[in-house]
Amino acid sequence: MGSHRRIAPSSGSDRGAVVALGLLSAAATALGAVPAAATPFDDTRAEVDRLYREAEKATEAYNEADERCDGLRREIATAQDKIARRQERVNTVRESLGSLAGAQYRSGGFDPSLALLFADDPEDYLAKASVLDRITVHQAGELKRLRGALRSLAQDRAEAAGKLGALEKSRRAVAAHKRTVERKLAEARRLLNSLPAGERATWDRATRSARADLLGPGGTPASARAAAALAAARSALGKPYVWGANGPAGFDCSGLIQWSYAQAGVSLPRTSQAQRYAGRQVPLSEARPGDLVVYRSDAGHVGMYAGNGQVIHAPYPGAPVRYDPVGMMPVSSVTRV
Repeated sequence: MGSHRRIAPSSGSDRGAVVALGLLSAAATALGAVPAAATPFDDTRAEVDRLYREAEKATEAYNEADERCDGLRREIATAQDKIARRQERVNTVRESLGSLAGAQYRSGGFDPSLALLFADDPEDYLAKASVLDRITVHQAGELKRLRGALRSLAQDRAEAAGKLGALEKSRRAVAAHKRTVERKLAEARRLLNSLPAGERATWDRATRSARADLLGPGGTPASARAAAALAAARSALGKPYVWGANGPAGFDCSGLIQWSYAQAGVSLPRTSQAQRYAGRQVPLSEARPGDLVVYRSDAGHVGMYAGNGQVIHAPYPGAPVRYDPVGMMPVSSVTRV
């Protein structure tokens, strides 16, 4: 952010030069040659807006990584259960083969030709030997197949564990980035607090402004679940924005949407990018209370349409869950769940 130095007033012989420069500057401005200089307020507002966008993108990236980690953990748990069941089958086959080997040893381990020579009923012996041979071959084949499956599952588990490690590393990196952004946000808030009260109020109004053509319709919810989700979102009004949280004590933007629809018995994805495709997209002009309003081309923010041109959303750190105009920022899509 640039510095803004106050120029000391001119006096004496410099006064004529100052007047001349002032006239030249005024003429140039009138001709459109010199744009108006940015004020400290403009610089501060632009910086804060940029930092809020960065923080929101980092939060959604963290949420996505966290959701992927949870899914991978479930996959690993399922694989471990399958491995345990297959290992139990392997042990059963091994015990069966061990019992067979023990019986053969206790019988003296005769050579098959001698056993046949001394058998009281050679035909009965041959029949039993044939069955025994088929059983042994079958069990050996099954054991071989199970061992192959066990090796495959062990390999899958190792790969999944590797992926989980990579995702955990990615999540830590995202969290570190988020902490960096939060430090920047703290600096931006400090700058905002240094502005006069009137300029701070102007900034707050600017963040909650709306274009007249984006006020949206009123109407009733499109379904019972949308009505229930809207009621849940309204119950969260005033709750703090908490990074990475999905209720009930605090929320980030997509966390509020996920929690609200969960109270209506509907499972939604964790991130605003995924929530964008969690239902049927409709024009803003047809929005109904309970619809999801997704903002910016990167779907970095989401709120819930509340009717009469308003959304309920979790805005940014330091701002609680609240109503704001639906056109407070560029709308990219509206999704009906």
